[in-house]
Amino acid sequence: MILALITFLGALIAGLAAYPPFIGTLKRLRAGQVIQQELPESHQKKAGTPTGGGFLFVVLGVAAGVIAIVAGYSDALPVVAGLIAGGIIGLVDDLSKLRVGTRGVPARLKLPLQLLLALPVAWLAVQGEPQVFLVHVTPWVIFPLAVVAIVATANAVNITDGMDGLAGGLSLIAIGALSLFMQARGGDRAVGVALFGGLLAFLMFNRYPARVFMGDTGALALGFAMAAMAIEQGVLLFLPILALVFVLETLSVIIQVAYFKATGGRRVFPMTPIHYTFHHEGWSENRIALTFWGAGLISAIAAVALVHHRF
Repeated sequence: MILALITFLGALIAGLAAYPPFIGTLKRLRAGQVIQQELPESHQKKAGTPTGGGFLFVVLGVAAGVIAIVAGYSDALPVVAGLIAGGIIGLVDDLSKLRVGTRGVPARLKLPLQLLLALPVAWLAVQGEPQVFLVHVTPWVIFPLAVVAIVATANAVNITDGMDGLAGGLSLIAIGALSLFMQARGGDRAVGVALFGGLLAFLMFNRYPARVFMGDTGALALGFAMAAMAIEQGVLLFLPILALVFVLETLSVIIQVAYFKATGGRRVFPMTPIHYTFHHEGWSENRIALTFWGAGLISAIAAVALVHHRF
């Protein structure tokens, strides 16, 4: 517990100290966010806000993981691999988006790349004594599900990352809950606690009005890492409950696209992901973020309670 507290405080203090100069560096590099034209007018003024801020909390998580691995905690390896794999894909996408007029890596290339890099992360996560609902299974049974879960979680976090503080706060809650599952292990818990501290520092600069965005670098890395943590801890099938808001955000997009195509242009929601519908109805970004955080906290508490009941 003391080591976890030291890790958290170290990551938090390092993040709080490093983010102001890091944001300044992003500005000098002109790493500004490109805003899609179809988004509300209130979002258009955010064009040029530094993006890629997730790189810093990813580095903090990886650093904690490397230290844990060197100290003999090999269980940190899947989460570290997830941070690196997701971070690489996100960084490539962010760099591509910085070219004026582009929307990043095309989906036809990004999805296969995500699946490819999810393979080693999933394989590392299912080694040892893989479990589903805390029931032991062979690695080959859970492996395909693990790959799909990693890619799905990464994209869910990325889809949700559309308003100041929204994805950052929800990820903070999810990472905190996943860290609670790691009572008997040291390595992956160290990464989770470091990520929690780094995310909290990031949120100080990402809350409305945001001074920096996490970008795909942060969103995809978080998704890969969250899924890897859940797989390794044997709580993968609890992940949709733990990350319920992320699931609902993703479902809103799937429903909207499917209905739009089936009806020749009609819509179920004014705009998706669903947080934009609330914004369209007049909710402020702060109200949306706080409401969604509250829902995320309730679902995380429910997941923790269910897991501990199974124990």
